Amino acid sequence: MAQKKNMDASSPIIIKKYANRRLYNTETSSYITLELLSQMTREGREFVVVDAKTDEDITHNVLTQIIMEEEQRGKNMLPVNFLRQLISMYGDSMQSMVPQYLESSMEAFRKNQEQFQQAMQGAFASGPFAEIAKRNMEMLEAAAHAFVPHGQAEPKKAEAEDAKDDEIAQLKAQLAALNAKIDKL
Repeated sequence: MAQKKNMDASSPIIIKKYANRRLYNTETSSYITLELLSQMTREGREFVVVDAKTDEDITHNVLTQIIMEEEQRGKNMLPVNFLRQLISMYGDSMQSMVPQYLESSMEAFRKNQEQFQQAMQGAFASGPFAEIAKRNMEMLEAAAHAFVPHGQAEPKKAEAEDAKDDEIAQLKAQLAALNAKIDKL
């Protein structure tokens, strides 16, 4: 019985689409919206949409519909030139290669994105950048204390805080530049 549960967990959820355009999730026994299907896709949940009357797989059509709705909401990810190029490929001798090319390109993009995000999180959380920043702060504090005449600690503390603020501003600028690069990718 445990094996059956594992098989069910790995198999895609069946979504039935009725003639009245309503979508029925067979896993939860409830009607759902395209927005929920979009969310399920973002979460990586596998599903298949079938026509309730004919049992025809219409997943492609429904996913295309989701993209159209996202684009209409102003969340444009597909540039006009890309769309024109894509349309021009229909009927072309290379048409059969386009889906595989787009799929592998998107997979490569997703892997690069994940690797970059992991590298950035690691770099600023506990990596060499965090260690360098910590050492720099220690050196600044030591230098500030070394040049403080006895009894004049307060002015140097203010200078050290200014130096910290400057360093934080520099790190923020570097982080903003890296985020801009990420956005460009």
